[in-house]
Amino acid sequence: MRIAVFSTKAYDRRFLDRANAAFGHDLTWFEPRLDLTTAPLAEGFDAVCVFVNDRLDADTLTLLSKGGVRTVALRCAGYNNVDLDAAETLGLDVIRVPAYSPEAVSEFTVALLLAMDRNIARAWARVRENNFSLDGLIGRNLSGRTVGVVGTGRIGALVARALRLGFGCEVLAHDVIEDPALAGMGVRYVDRNTLLRQSDIVTLHCPLTPATHHLIDRDALEAARPGVLIVNTSRGALIDTQALIEALKSRQVGGVALDVYEQEGDLFFEDLSNVIVQDDVFQRLLTFPNVLITGHQAFLTEEALAAIAETTLSGLSDIEAGREPSNRVTAALVRPSA
Repeated sequence: MRIAVFSTKAYDRRFLDRANAAFGHDLTWFEPRLDLTTAPLAEGFDAVCVFVNDRLDADTLTLLSKGGVRTVALRCAGYNNVDLDAAETLGLDVIRVPAYSPEAVSEFTVALLLAMDRNIARAWARVRENNFSLDGLIGRNLSGRTVGVVGTGRIGALVARALRLGFGCEVLAHDVIEDPALAGMGVRYVDRNTLLRQSDIVTLHCPLTPATHHLIDRDALEAARPGVLIVNTSRGALIDTQALIEALKSRQVGGVALDVYEQEGDLFFEDLSNVIVQDDVFQRLLTFPNVLITGHQAFLTEEALAAIAETTLSGLSDIEAGREPSNRVTAALVRPSA
């Protein structure tokens, strides 16, 4: 199968090339992101392989289809950047990587929480300048604190388990489907408002859908426990960033650790160190001393990249051979039930 791989970095090429030795696809690399302006690059290819910030709206999918593309392969778990109804109408197959390495993201979540809560990034910056003062670096123990985990799929469940069993936290959870194994270890499922009111820390692990867009908005932040810490390694648009800034200014939110941002498509995965960034909201976030941001790297481990490459290419091989891929995504699967 001829595959146009968009948004490629050196690590994508390394791991996809390594995995492709077992599949033999014809991979062509494109550094630009896929959108309506770059879609003509995929003309004559059987499939496109894309990432989280590629934009596959109806117009882009239509142009891809006219150029001969029959399959969209997402090398990520999320699919909110694809118009699945349009793909279905056009007869395009869409596959994703539903679970590549939940350990990678869950471990990074805990690391990000600790780095924020214990002021590790600020301390590192000070030491680089030979400033060894401890003023302003006081943190808090995790043990005994209440953590709310929103979304207890594979990643959220691992975070809840680590915080409950590893750090001795009281863990509250909110999800449409309860995990009996978590309940058995003392994790308590509650409604969202109860979780917000009672949690010292809230960590987000749910997909971005119309129902979860701005899940953490002004009302949710006002309902939260004063001084709450918020961690998001899932999708940026789960949080209303402008409302978050106001809550930081009022001290209703005591700290934020983000690996994602709702307008990250114009920023993340690129070196903008010599560029004047035009996103005033993002720049405002960076001014807060109690905000820690990383550039969507929670997934970035060798194990996760290998699993992503294997699952992506395996699904494409299934489609090429006429087999039903286990990682197919359809509009029916994600459309809200009546």
